[in-house]
Amino acid sequence: MMLVETFVRIVDAGSLSAAARLLETTQPTVSRRLKTLEKSLGVRLLQRSTHAMKLTDDGMRCYTRAKELIAGWQEFESEIRGAGEEPVGLLRVIAPHAFGQQQLVGPLAEYLRRYPKMSVDWTLHDRTPDFIAEGIDCAIRVGDIPDPSVVAIRLGEVPRIVVCAPSLLEGRPVPTHPGELADLSWIAVSPYYRNEVALTHRQSGETLRFPVQPRLVTDNLYAMRSALLQDVGVAVGSSWAVREELEAGRLVQLTPDWEAAPLPIHLIYPPARFYPARLRRFIDIMRVAVPQAFGILPAERTGPPFEPS
Repeated sequence: MMLVETFVRIVDAGSLSAAARLLETTQPTVSRRLKTLEKSLGVRLLQRSTHAMKLTDDGMRCYTRAKELIAGWQEFESEIRGAGEEPVGLLRVIAPHAFGQQQLVGPLAEYLRRYPKMSVDWTLHDRTPDFIAEGIDCAIRVGDIPDPSVVAIRLGEVPRIVVCAPSLLEGRPVPTHPGELADLSWIAVSPYYRNEVALTHRQSGETLRFPVQPRLVTDNLYAMRSALLQDVGVAVGSSWAVREELEAGRLVQLTPDWEAAPLPIHLIYPPARFYPARLRRFIDIMRVAVPQAFGILPAERTGPPFEPS
């Protein structure tokens, strides 16, 4: 495990010397461990020169798998050390604005009921926090996770559909093909799309892309939903965010056989040698509660708790 951890630290730190400082050892020791790992695997993991270091294809695969192995072992250690431990103290969580104020409050309340000695600092914003500097235990994020240094648990994914107010169609038939959408007025949700929309056919898997010129751009799903109800335009929205409006007939789904790529929901936290009970118990609840809250399928779980995606 030491060789694998050294390799991951080299990649994350960007150099042998930086990894040596993090591991509190010498650069020759780090270099020797890397060579030993490469020899045992029979592949070159890093291409090194005087001024640069780059992962090989084998190195990229090894890095991904190595992080999973390390996280799995850390989680196992945490479970063994903390079995039966009741969480006590304060849990600091960052949740998205869009559903941190409604859908996730139920699971949060369940956590507080189950663990009466816990308190939670529940902050709503959509950025990835600086966990160490801000003292944050974990964050819930929608969309891809660009930071490879965090541990990310995939909780599930949310389908996205094309919707508008019926009155926007002015009596025309509901569009059934993406080619009929480009000329409509659009609302763009900037974190996920702005100038182009891609839709995939649910049966065939065919994907079509077309440009849009949005009349409104917003980064908030609730603002998008309100604008839809005001006939501002068409939008790609998360199914949970527009479910009630669709059922009431205030919105209508366009191109029902075509959907945008679903958005993954992750719970992320910084890697550590030991995870406190307050975080482990919160993750256990969220693994079950998030799919239930959004009516989505949970992510497939093939390993121990905290398994990164």
